[in-house]
Amino acid sequence: MKILAIDSSGLVATTALLCDDILTGEYTIHNKKTHSQTLLPMIHDMLEMAEVDIGEVEGIAVAAGPGSFTGLRIGASTAKGLAQTLEIPIAAVPALEALAFNLAGTGDLVCPMMDARRGQTYYGLYDVSGEWPEELSGQEAAPVSEVLEKINALSRPVIFLGDGVPVFREQLMAETEVPCRFAADSVRYQRASSVAVLGKKYFEEGAGMKAEKFAPIYLRMSQAERERLEQTGKKYK
Repeated sequence: MKILAIDSSGLVATTALLCDDILTGEYTIHNKKTHSQTLLPMIHDMLEMAEVDIGEVEGIAVAAGPGSFTGLRIGASTAKGLAQTLEIPIAAVPALEALAFNLAGTGDLVCPMMDARRGQTYYGLYDVSGEWPEELSGQEAAPVSEVLEKINALSRPVIFLGDGVPVFREQLMAETEVPCRFAADSVRYQRASSVAVLGKKYFEEGAGMKAEKFAPIYLRMSQAERERLEQTGKKYK
């Protein structure tokens, strides 16, 4: 099965092509350009270099969220547009699970963290010592102090990764009561190859869906929605 993978949930734009069990190509960009400028050209160039026609793609795996509202919408619209045109299914891969899978085979607790702004982080806790990530705490948005309470209670060494690490590094070092370390830059950020491999697993489990059924996982309201609530005096999470 040829799977095109897309992840634009964070600062990095990344796409990959998995042909059966072979990672045929991966293209990652981490710069100041918006994902709307980079994603489709990246997909085109990667497929061209891999000598695979877009019509040969049989499924699309996309990082469904949480993450950047704009990035998730760009990834979702790209995936849905391609899937509808090609009449192929989409596999929705949790963004934090894919991040954790970057460290597959690690014996320590893995905590992917994305900057959710307003002093919060999108995070999850995973055991990746087995073949697939085992979710110990599902995807949530919370203050870093709450995340560290859960980690400290588990009493296991932990590895942090994701774009939340540079933002919260000092707090993580000061308040983590268990041995902790930070993932290397090469695996710290989103990688579409992880989305592709997990997407293949989801397709094999029958979790593929039609494009019209796919929707991003936001966890929180967008800034525009929060501002509208603030104007009405209502509370929000």
